[in-house]
Amino acid sequence: MRRPANLASAVTAELVGRVVRGVHPSGSSLPAEPVLCESFSVSRTVVREAVKLLQAKGLVQVRQGAGTVVNPASMWNMLDELVLAAVIAEDETSAVLDDLVVTRRLLEADMALVAARTAGPEVVARLGELVDLMDELVDDPVAYREQDLAFHDTIMQVSGNRLARGVVRALESQVVNTARYVGPSERALCVASNQGHRRVYERIAAGDGDGAAKAMFDHITEAWLARRPESGDPGRLER
Repeated sequence: MRRPANLASAVTAELVGRVVRGVHPSGSSLPAEPVLCESFSVSRTVVREAVKLLQAKGLVQVRQGAGTVVNPASMWNMLDELVLAAVIAEDETSAVLDDLVVTRRLLEADMALVAARTAGPEVVARLGELVDLMDELVDDPVAYREQDLAFHDTIMQVSGNRLARGVVRALESQVVNTARYVGPSERALCVASNQGHRRVYERIAAGDGDGAAKAMFDHITEAWLARRPESGDPGRLER
């Protein structure tokens, strides 16, 4: 038999999806507690726990006399795993993925700048090895992707910015296995991507912070535009 906490998590996940899809639009109230209990075949305790979880995610607020009211999207916690996953699933224009890339490139460009100023010989050698290895893996997109992630994470770690690294990793974890973000498995995309990696590596090896930041910014932008789905206006990616 499932424990109440597990049931509450399942109910929460379903309600997050309903809110994001607009089944329960902003400003509306969720169904009353007895209705939710009957709908999900769970106890009041489970429903109350689910509502608390929704509140923590910024999706709803409990108002005296009005029940549980859905918040506008501007109040949702977009770093929450369930919320972000649901929003991305409903993102037909790629606008949310564009925002993710914009956020990622700003943070990673700054971390590349710091890395160029602080990286020792061992880190520089490691980055060079990864770039050379990726040149050999352009015909194996899965293996290439693993080393791609390792390259970026090495730079983030050496920057020492644990918060920025945590944000990037949290965002990437929601999209790393989605076809719309990863894009097609084409050799040409891997080749072009690693040319960007090499430019980042060369600027870090030279101790050129500003150059490393620009190289990372350009690399992330160009790699995304090359694989971005043809939906929506990518104007927000303009530099």
